Amino acid sequence: MLSGDEHDRAASRPETGPAFHGRDGLTQTARAPRRGRGLVLVLLLLAAAGGGAYGYTRLNEPVAKPKAAAPLPVPVTLGTVEQGPFALVSNGLGTVQAYNTVQVRTRVDGEIQQVAFREGQAVRKGDVLVQVDPRPYQASYDQAKAKKEQDTANLNNAKADLVRYTGLGAYASRQQTETQTALVAQLTAQVASDQAAIDNAATQLGYATIRAPIDGVTGFRQVDIGNIVNASGQTPIVTITQVEPIFVVFTAPEDQLPAITAALRKGDVPVEAWSSDGLTKLAEGKLALFNNQVDTATGTIRLKAVYENKNHALWPGLSVSTKMRVGTVALATTVPDNAIQHGPDGLFAFAVDDADRAHQRALKAGRSDSGRTQVLSGDLKPGDRVIVTGQYKVQDGSLVAEPHTAQAERPEASGRQIEAQR
Repeated sequence: MLSGDEHDRAASRPETGPAFHGRDGLTQTARAPRRGRGLVLVLLLLAAAGGGAYGYTRLNEPVAKPKAAAPLPVPVTLGTVEQGPFALVSNGLGTVQAYNTVQVRTRVDGEIQQVAFREGQAVRKGDVLVQVDPRPYQASYDQAKAKKEQDTANLNNAKADLVRYTGLGAYASRQQTETQTALVAQLTAQVASDQAAIDNAATQLGYATIRAPIDGVTGFRQVDIGNIVNASGQTPIVTITQVEPIFVVFTAPEDQLPAITAALRKGDVPVEAWSSDGLTKLAEGKLALFNNQVDTATGTIRLKAVYENKNHALWPGLSVSTKMRVGTVALATTVPDNAIQHGPDGLFAFAVDDADRAHQRALKAGRSDSGRTQVLSGDLKPGDRVIVTGQYKVQDGSLVAEPHTAQAERPEASGRQIEAQR
């Protein structure tokens, strides 16, 4: 046991831990104070409780919804309503037709000795195409000439005898004179017949050389050198089509006939020929005539236009589209063709106001020319902006912008969306 003084000294020393006596009799102090250890444990418990409370609060906190971003404008392409002179053009579909088409056949029988043309060659009238063996026809020609010379000699002798009989007067009988006169007339007719035979033989000999009957372009050759041809055969040697000038046969609605007739009375009616897709202009010509009756089955009338076709842009059988100008409106309101849309209530177009809002405007359309359509009636004024492409995304009142404008506004709008999500 400790004495009273020792007990007081022990109480006055700092509490560094319980003391105990070791084997060597010295007093030692414990390394980990019990009171400090309890304090650390309390602090750790408090920190854990505070972290759990904070985490629970964050987990149960309602998530803030991002603000809705403003809608982006619909990208479209805009056109302009214009006012000015406008050509009244009637569009149609037609087929190119050769001015003349000739199937070249032989008019004599014989063997082909020469083919003097190339397939697809442009030939002139009178050019040699094919040479048939001329020798039989040359012989007939020579024979006819010889026969005429013989008969001519006999005629000259008969005329001389007639002169003699006439000169004898009463010494020649009347019968002799009349007989000689008849012989002269007979030989004169014979000589004329011989001349006709010569002409026929010359014609047959000429037929042996087959020539182009018209200016044009040759097609595929149907015979070769060495083939035997005859006049009764139905197979042509070659077909020649005349392409300068050339025709285009097309149709127009019957209700346009009065305007076409009136235009023809004033002068030439221009008709342009375009490719079937309507993208390439091929030739310019004029209306030559229209048919003498309307096709009651289709309600159309057939017309024919003529073209010089110096560059051979038109070819027989080619399908083309035609544009026939029958008049001009001095002051017409027009819009791009693609601006006109079809709706349940008829035709309409989207007009864009100063605030870039689209509004549907009903209209009545007329004829079209050079990518623009005449507006016969409707709430559209010159200078108004109309939507040309992109209408399928547009509704009445939609905010619209052309692609370059929408692209310029897109980064700013994206920034607003990101900011709202934060």
